[in-house]
Amino acid sequence: MITVTPLYAGLLTLLFLVLSYRVVLGRRLHKVSIGDGGDKDVIKRMRVQANCAEYAPFGVLLLALAELQGMSVGLVHVFGLMLVAGRFVHAFGLGSTPQVVPARKWGMYLTLGMIGAVACVNIWMAAF
Repeated sequence: MITVTPLYAGLLTLLFLVLSYRVVLGRRLHKVSIGDGGDKDVIKRMRVQANCAEYAPFGVLLLALAELQGMSVGLVHVFGLMLVAGRFVHAFGLGSTPQVVPARKWGMYLTLGMIGAVACVNIWMAAF
């Protein structure tokens, strides 16, 4: 049974909604109806949102599968926190003007570290 992963799925969904709202606001501000209109601010907002959409689902899926396979609740929380923190920190770093490069890097370290580690855990748990 999955009991912990929904917490992190919900938090990441709220982050995605905030990032989506920022895209809408950027389009309104710069009078862009569809796409990015060539506006750098809108492009950046769209990339921040898209980056979240590209990485968060993999992390949530892997976390849920690990939890289903019996990963301890404590480890599910550790990896869930890594993913949420990574996505928040990355969104802050990439979305800031100017970019906060250390935040962007640490966001990716946390995100990719979580995805890589939990992928390996899933493989291990499935194989043995």
